[in-house]
Amino acid sequence: MKRRDWMKAVGAIAVAGPTIEHLGLPTAEGAEAVVPSRVVDTHTHFYDPSRPQGVPWPGKGTSLYRTVMPADWHAVAGPSGVKETIVVEASPWVEDNQWVLDIAANDKSIIGLVGNLDPREADFSKHLTRFAKNPIFRGIRWRSDLVPIDRDREILVRAANQLKDLDLELDLNGSCQALPLANQLATEVPELRIVINHLGASGDPQSIHADWHSNIRQIADRPNVYMKVSALVEQVRCEPGEAPADTEYYLPILDHLWKCFGEDRLVYGSNWPVSDRGAPYGVVYKIVGDYFASKGKAATEKYFWQNAKAAYRWQERE
Repeated sequence: MKRRDWMKAVGAIAVAGPTIEHLGLPTAEGAEAVVPSRVVDTHTHFYDPSRPQGVPWPGKGTSLYRTVMPADWHAVAGPSGVKETIVVEASPWVEDNQWVLDIAANDKSIIGLVGNLDPREADFSKHLTRFAKNPIFRGIRWRSDLVPIDRDREILVRAANQLKDLDLELDLNGSCQALPLANQLATEVPELRIVINHLGASGDPQSIHADWHSNIRQIADRPNVYMKVSALVEQVRCEPGEAPADTEYYLPILDHLWKCFGEDRLVYGSNWPVSDRGAPYGVVYKIVGDYFASKGKAATEKYFWQNAKAAYRWQERE
C-alpha cells in the first residue's frame, strides 16, 4: 500500500470520530496494528473563571472563557484512549501554580505541571525552589512575548541554570523568529532539557512561515531540545473548528519535524482546550496517531509517552 493511499484509508476513521478501537492502525498490508501502550498528553490547560478571584486568562467573551477542569478533558480525551496529562499553566499568577498542584493531589491523571514563573521577578528563585519540592512540578514555560529571551540575558541564563540544577525542564513558546534565540539558550545551557511548544510556530501547513524550515533545522541540532507536536489545527487558516482532519494536509510540517528531530525528540501535546478552535480533540489525536502509526510501533511508543518521559522526567503516580 502506498503511503498516500494508506493515509487516505486511515483518514476514514474521522467520519465516525476516533475511539480507542480505532487506534490499532495498520502500518502496511498484513502488518500488525499499531496501538500505543500509553498516551500522555503533554499540553493541556485547566482553569475556572467562576473562582472568586476569576482568571487572568482566557479573556471574557471568548470561546475559551468557561470552566475547564480535568473531568472536562477526560470527556473529550477518553474516547481516544488518552488518560494522563501534563498541565501547562497559562496564568501569570504565582499561586495558580499551587492551584493546579492542589487539583493534581486528588487526580492521578495529572502526572506533571509546567508552571508559570517570570525569571525577572525578585522572588523567582524562592518560588521555583518552593514548587520544585512537589514532584508533580516538572518545569516552567516562558512565552517569548512575555519573557523575551533576547533581553536580560544574564538573568535568564541564571534562571535556566537553576532549572537545570533542580532537574527541571523549560518549555518555550513563541514565534518562529524566536527559535534562533532558543537555540542560543540551548547552547549556553546544554544540560537543560528544553521543549519547544506548538511546532515552533510553523503557521498553516500549506503556507509555512518563511524562516521556519531553516530555524527548525538549526535548533534540532541541539540534542537537549525536544519538539512538542501541538497546535497543528489551530494554525490552519480556516473557519473555527473546521481544520482538515486528513493527516496528509499536515505532512509539510510533520515530515520536516520527523526529518530534523527523528523519533527520539518529538512529543505529543493537544493544547486542549485551545485546540477546539481548530478541531475537536478526537481529530487532533487522529491526525498525529495516523502519522506515527505509519512510522511503526517503536516510533509510536516514543512519540506518545517515552520521549515525554525523557523530557519531563515525571515520577509515576501510585
